[in-house]
Amino acid sequence: MNDPILPMPHSAGRRPEPGLHLVATPIGSARDITLRALDTLAGADVLAAEDTRTLRHLMEIHGIPVNGRLMIPYHDHNGEAARPRILGVLAEGKSVAYASEAGTPLIADPGLKLARVAMDAGYKVIAAPGASAVLTALTVAGLPTDRFFFAGFAPSTATARRSWLSELSAVRATVVIYESPKRTARTLSDLAEIFGANRQAAVCRELTKRFEETRRGTLAELAAHYAQGDPRGEVVLVIDRSDEVVVEAADVEAALRAALGGGARVKEAAAEIALKFGLAKRDVYQLALTLQEDEPPSEA
Repeated sequence: MNDPILPMPHSAGRRPEPGLHLVATPIGSARDITLRALDTLAGADVLAAEDTRTLRHLMEIHGIPVNGRLMIPYHDHNGEAARPRILGVLAEGKSVAYASEAGTPLIADPGLKLARVAMDAGYKVIAAPGASAVLTALTVAGLPTDRFFFAGFAPSTATARRSWLSELSAVRATVVIYESPKRTARTLSDLAEIFGANRQAAVCRELTKRFEETRRGTLAELAAHYAQGDPRGEVVLVIDRSDEVVVEAADVEAALRAALGGGARVKEAAAEIALKFGLAKRDVYQLALTLQEDEPPSEA
């Protein structure tokens, strides 16, 4: 985290209400923390974080003491053990502030199960909104933002990645993908082949940090540029929506029959084909039900 700053006054005496508080933290510049987030971190009874060292450093920058409060690590590898501890704190009527390592909790972050179990147990879950790499990338990419699809992290293996990208290629929305700098060149090459070489896109790197960079162009141009060397830092890929495609009813029906014939359930087949052709899921689902009803019974 960069941009050390002088501590600002915060409402240390204002205790958050009992419940789980999801606190968005800066994705780069420490100045992007919100006043509400500072108040929550200052007043919460217990602090939980994907990386407690990162949270402690952020609090030090802003002059917020831990004051002996319990800090609970919560990440992908200890969730099963950490959730009962946090639920136990909530059961005592206390407030818990949970912060992801960077950005908004639950967005490509392990906090989802924690929030769900807290909700299911009847505890209040409150968001203290703030920085998000998804929205920041959309802001600077220069691509349509009226409708976008956040796809998360791309699969690491080549076969899984290409299959995953094929499903995304017909999405009628701007697509946002998180990617490792070491795989950015390969993913851009796959995108150029699967989405189309002339599709407009942007590579957003190190957002809000000192060496922030956004490179825009066609997928072919971006793939050629990054083939020369891997970028440094965290990367967000933003890809323009596909052109309007005329979908033939016969093609949709054939794809549905193939999916159903391959053993997919009606709901799964409908979701898959709707995404592939950019159609409304409910319409494809109704067609899938009709096709299933028309199928002759199999012979014993």
